[in-house]
Amino acid sequence: MKVGILGGGLTGLTIASCLHHDFEVLEKETECGGLCKSIVDQGFTFDTGGAHIIFSRNQKPVEFMVQALGENCVQERRNNKVFFKGRYVKYPFENGLSDLSKEDNFECLYHYLVNNCPPPTNFKEWLYYTFGKGIAEKYLIPYNEKIWNTSLEPLGFDWTEGRIPKPPVEDVIKSAIGIETEGYTHQLYFYYPKHGGIQALLRALERRVSGKVRRNFEVNRIKKGDGQWVVWSRGEEKRFDKLISTVPVFALISSLQGVPREVADAVEALRYNSLITVMLGLDTNGLSNFTAVYFPDQKVKFHRIAFPMNFSQGNVPPGKSSLVAEITANPGDGTWEMKDGEIANHVIQSLDELGIIDRQAVCYTKVMRAKYAYIIYDLEYSEKMQVIKHFVADLGIELCGRFAEFEYLNMDACVERGIRMARKLNLLREYA
Repeated sequence: MKVGILGGGLTGLTIASCLHHDFEVLEKETECGGLCKSIVDQGFTFDTGGAHIIFSRNQKPVEFMVQALGENCVQERRNNKVFFKGRYVKYPFENGLSDLSKEDNFECLYHYLVNNCPPPTNFKEWLYYTFGKGIAEKYLIPYNEKIWNTSLEPLGFDWTEGRIPKPPVEDVIKSAIGIETEGYTHQLYFYYPKHGGIQALLRALERRVSGKVRRNFEVNRIKKGDGQWVVWSRGEEKRFDKLISTVPVFALISSLQGVPREVADAVEALRYNSLITVMLGLDTNGLSNFTAVYFPDQKVKFHRIAFPMNFSQGNVPPGKSSLVAEITANPGDGTWEMKDGEIANHVIQSLDELGIIDRQAVCYTKVMRAKYAYIIYDLEYSEKMQVIKHFVADLGIELCGRFAEFEYLNMDACVERGIRMARKLNLLREYA
């Protein structure tokens, strides 16, 4: 059986590296990577899709990634903060309440303990219901409005299970009175490549499947014929017995013939966010010991900044520092239409005014954009995805990965599902 894998991102290369069948990976770009690409320029290394680190509640995907990196891997301890009213508050916010003013601290603790919010029907109500008015209104609602680039009432909350855990009551009380607690402990320690940025992981996986990746092959038509899948790109065709799609579901559906109107409408109605990353190199040593800082403040466009130099010393030249700012945007929102220079100037000026950098120290600037970044779980999400997945399943095509399955999957989940998909296909061989 020959397997065609559409897409050479993390999921596609994970499947390929675990597969026992004959296969070929078809990647439309000149290099593999997807959202896990990195740039190395003037001695600085940045991940173009924002801050990527390796962690998980499940150690199996972590072991898979660390093993692939081999000696090109370091482990670091998270030191994240929330920037709130000029203060650096420990992350997650509910574990840093003693860093707040007494008034804010009291309001967060009181409304967490005395919370009479009714059961939620949308994401905004879920934040009130789960964390109380204080934590929700001071941090979680404004921050999430920025990262989702929309009001929260039209969003569902099924996706929050396992992603935004409810902290134990005793942890919140300890946090409020200044006793050290840790939240999100599964990401307290993380791994990262020593050199090459997160794309070093993708390149390591690609080496495992050397000769089995076809780049510059943008699929524009797919058809089933004579028991095989025929895949075309600019007149060239490939034939496969089994087809796995890790590319955005929009691209897959647009390449298929005879798609029913209800399926096309469901795909068109899916919502997602794009991402702008502003990468800064600074002519200063030891800018910060933070790994990332979160910004609920609506006056600045970025929702998070990260410091790649603290992921690995190999990310910066000697004596320099680095910072990357992440901005969620969409065509039509005004931010996406801004020129790269305007966006970079906004980030630099804002960080300077907040006292985080000295704008005179900026010696490197680059702006990158990713069309597909975050899946938006609106209230009609499940209904739309049910229509799409039933159609694709009936065709016999397998979906795997973040924008293929249209689920908010982190790197560990993409790897886990890629391994699972490969095992599923390998069983077909064993029992053939």
